[in-house]
Amino acid sequence: MACLHDHSCEEHDCSSNWSLYQHIDISKEHLKSNEGDPELLVFIPFTSDVKIKSISIVGGAYGTSPSKMRVFINREGIDFSDAQSMQAVQEWDLVENMQGVLEYQTRYSKFQSVANITLHFPESFGGDITEIHYIGFKGEATQMKRDAVANIVYELLPNPSDHKTRAESGGGLSHIE
Repeated sequence: MACLHDHSCEEHDCSSNWSLYQHIDISKEHLKSNEGDPELLVFIPFTSDVKIKSISIVGGAYGTSPSKMRVFINREGIDFSDAQSMQAVQEWDLVENMQGVLEYQTRYSKFQSVANITLHFPESFGGDITEIHYIGFKGEATQMKRDAVANIVYELLPNPSDHKTRAESGGGLSHIE
């Protein structure tokens, strides 16, 4: 679970076996917001591919909690214009929540192999700002991400002149240079 504020974990279960907090790449997590505008975007990259079962949102008081959530998966670089015009993977009408006990179930089959997630909150319950104090995910990690490897040569048939023979390498195993 991603904790975006200083809170007491007694209100919700941060230590759950299903918590994906340890798989969030927090160094890349960022919020986008305009001053005086309730629309908010949250981009969260994971350190491994995950399957997401549910999402929890704890908002602010006095009408500043988000009232709607739209979700995009595995789409980097979404801006406000994109978020407004693109089809979301799933949308929820939210309940004004400041306690942290509500979970919004995902269409689990659509939330497999999630490398990153963008949460779009287009409006709040009445204010001209949206406050989010906590975002939590439940699910499981599937595998570690692998960085791309550059300059790899795949040989369908090896070229013997590219490789040393046992005699050339002193009788040991041949190796590729």
